[in-house]
Amino acid sequence: MRHPTLTEPLTLEYGTMPRAELLAALGVAGVELNPSASTLLEEAVFDRPEPGVVTLVERSVAELGLADGATLPHLFRAGVESGLVLCPLDTAPYLRLALPGQATAPDAVMSNGRAPSASLTIASPPPRADAEHPKGFYLRVVEGRPWLRGYRCDDEFRWDPEDSFVFALPR
Repeated sequence: MRHPTLTEPLTLEYGTMPRAELLAALGVAGVELNPSASTLLEEAVFDRPEPGVVTLVERSVAELGLADGATLPHLFRAGVESGLVLCPLDTAPYLRLALPGQATAPDAVMSNGRAPSASLTIASPPPRADAEHPKGFYLRVVEGRPWLRGYRCDDEFRWDPEDSFVFALPR
């Protein structure tokens, strides 16, 4: 079951805070982090943030024309071929702060070998090619608590048609 979050395009400023300030803002907002998110927040892009503005939209894998699901490289390619753009990695924490009203997931299962229910994965280039390193972030609300979570997968993992991704609109 799909739980849309971005029913309209959302214009978002990102890269406006140094890492310590961003982590503090996430803490004040009550955002929970998993170890993969903490690892991603150590990436160099958070050392010297460069402010930017991006307009974000949500698309399911099926809406990208992939009715049977797809691997991450395939669905990213489908998004770009449909006129969308991958988001900078540092978009995710700012989007988490901008979406306090994201719907609560219907279950509290955090990891089950597939995208968790009601999760919103940010379509961003993986910071490293290593399959053991987190690929990117997703947003989820579990039992009323907002989460910024990192995820891992290899290039063979298949995302389901109803899984939701956030892409950027071209500038």
